[in-house]
Amino acid sequence: MADLTLVIGNKNYSSWSLRAWLFLKQVGAPFQEVRVPLCTDTAQSQLANYSPSGLVPVLITEEGTIWDSLAICEYVAETYQQGWPQPSSIRDQARAVAAEMHSGFMALRSEMPMNCRARRTGVEPSKACQTNIDRIVSVWQSCRQTYGEAGPWLFGDFSVADAMYAPVASRFVTYGVSLPQVAQDYIHTIFENPHMQDWLQAGETESETIQASERGQPVSG
Repeated sequence: MADLTLVIGNKNYSSWSLRAWLFLKQVGAPFQEVRVPLCTDTAQSQLANYSPSGLVPVLITEEGTIWDSLAICEYVAETYQQGWPQPSSIRDQARAVAAEMHSGFMALRSEMPMNCRARRTGVEPSKACQTNIDRIVSVWQSCRQTYGEAGPWLFGDFSVADAMYAPVASRFVTYGVSLPQVAQDYIHTIFENPHMQDWLQAGETESETIQASERGQPVSG
């Protein structure tokens, strides 16, 4: 397989980096990791060495550079022939679910930024954010009810869709979002994944703080 380098941001904060990183790990794609701490004086100059958009994640391959999380997952899925369910009718559903996350849920992203190591109170979702939460829960419930017998992930086996929603699971835990049992069970599946555990543990050790992502009040006790 081609040599791969994945450029990511802070593991505690960078939700888009998590999506690409988790998918590469799950399919067993070997890669070198370059971490660029975000929101620092040198971040943009460092990213300019890798990313034409100035954003993370970036996958550098022998064929070229890919600077979008979903495009990275598509490249890896095609290269390793993993990551989308079969048959094509189910694969199309998984692609729609992944694309909905990729392009939507703006209120949730803004009001509940990913902050893996934090547990916070006092962050009350706006009406728009609650609509986002309700839609995500509806997607999860529908997928689990339809494909639950095939395995613990949204479409039975782990897919690109699960990588896309992993940061959402982290957000729900960070801000203590009240969820139905099926959503709680799915979050448990994500958090018990060994690669997700590795990411979370690495985030705990990071020293950087991005104040814009430090919402609410720390949970006491």
